[in-house]
Amino acid sequence: MESNTIGALSREDLLERAAEIVTSYVANNRVPAAELPGLIPAVYAKLASLSITGSASAAEADVKQATAAQIRKSITPDALISFIDGKPYKTLKRHLGVHGLDPFSYRERYGLPSDYPMTAPGYSTMRSALAKELGLGRTGGRAERQAAE
Repeated sequence: MESNTIGALSREDLLERAAEIVTSYVANNRVPAAELPGLIPAVYAKLASLSITGSASAAEADVKQATAAQIRKSITPDALISFIDGKPYKTLKRHLGVHGLDPFSYRERYGLPSDYPMTAPGYSTMRSALAKELGLGRTGGRAERQAAE
C-alpha cells in the first residue's frame, strides 16, 4: 500500500501548493492554452522531488563558512559585500529580510563574528555626521544651534 505522505507534506498539500503556484504564474504571465494542462503536474512533480530528495535542506547545508580573508574583503568603506549573492549593499538588513534571514542568523550561517557590521562604515560615518549637523541626540537640537548664531 502506498503512503499518502511525501517527506513532511502530504500529497494533498503538495497538489494544493502546486495549484497555487500555477494560479499565480498564469495570472501574471501569458501562457498558451495548450500548455495549461501540463503545468500543475509538472510543478507537482518538482515539488514532490524536492520533498523526497530534501534538496532544499541539502542546499542550506552546502553553505560554506567564510574565511577571515573573505570577511575582511567583504567590508569596504562604501559597501558590504553580501555572502548570499556577492553584491554590494550600504546596509544588509533589508537584503537579509528578502532572503528570510536576520542579522543573527546571517552571521551564524556564514560563521561571521558577532561584531560584523550590518551597515557600511562610510555610510555610518556619513549618517552620523548628518545627525550631528542636525543636532539630533541633544535636547533642543536646532533651537540651541540657531540661538548661538
